[in-house]
Amino acid sequence: MRAVVSRVTRARVVVAGRTVGEIERPGLLVLVGVTHEDGAEQARALARKVHELRVLRDEESCATSGAPLLVVSQFTLYGATRKGRRPSWTAAAPPEHARPLVEEVVRDLRARGATVATGQFGADMAVESVNDGPFTVLVEV
Repeated sequence: MRAVVSRVTRARVVVAGRTVGEIERPGLLVLVGVTHEDGAEQARALARKVHELRVLRDEESCATSGAPLLVVSQFTLYGATRKGRRPSWTAAAPPEHARPLVEEVVRDLRARGATVATGQFGADMAVESVNDGPFTVLVEV
């Protein structure tokens, strides 16, 4: 699994003109990609890593500060662009494999006590964010 994690002052996801997930104070926007080999172990490891990642102000993490997270599935994180001009999506897991793992990341974060908002899996989403820093990292497990 991989995630693009951005420190944000606020972020939200809009589907068909309606906000489906939002954080209105500083926290993390987490775009999650799943590949074919990923399973529950990777989902739990990603949740732990993101929750404890010390990338907030004053080297805080969501675990130590209580900052919220907005988790959004993002199959395009496994797009291959080395050859040609059109990305290949073969490394991205199909929805029936990816959805339960993204949901597992969210469940595990919540079980850790995190405040988590989400996008809508498979929907055409507009993701709005105000990047703080800007600060964005790639996390792979």
